[in-house]
Amino acid sequence: MSLTWRYHLRPDGSFSGSANIDGALDSVTHEQFARMDLGRDREEQPKRPCSRCTGDLLLHWHGPLITGEWMELCPACDADRPAARAFIRWYLAPQRTAEKLPQLFEDWETETMQAKGWVRIP
Repeated sequence: MSLTWRYHLRPDGSFSGSANIDGALDSVTHEQFARMDLGRDREEQPKRPCSRCTGDLLLHWHGPLITGEWMELCPACDADRPAARAFIRWYLAPQRTAEKLPQLFEDWETETMQAKGWVRIP
C-alpha cells in the first residue's frame, strides 16, 4: 500500500489534505477534488490560539497518525525555524500556488515532529 497526500488550496490561503491511498485520487481533476473539499466546515471551528504565546496561529494540524501530536504554525514562535519560516512566507504570500505546498508541508511536518522527539523514517 502506498500513501501520498493530495492538497486543495482555497483562495483564502487555507487548505485541506486528503490521503491518496494507492493513487485512488490520481484520476480526480483539480475541480472535482475542490468539490470534495472535506475542510468546508472550518468556519464553524473555533480559532485556536498558539499554545506557546497565545497569539494567532496560521495553521494547526494533526500530526502523523498514531502520534497524538498537534502541530502549530505560529508566525511569532516559528519564524526562526527554516522549514516553518518558508511555510509562513508561502502562506502569507498573496501569489501562493499549490505546487509548492506538498514539499513545504512535508518539510514543516518533519521539522515540527523532530522538535517533539519524533523522527521520519523514509
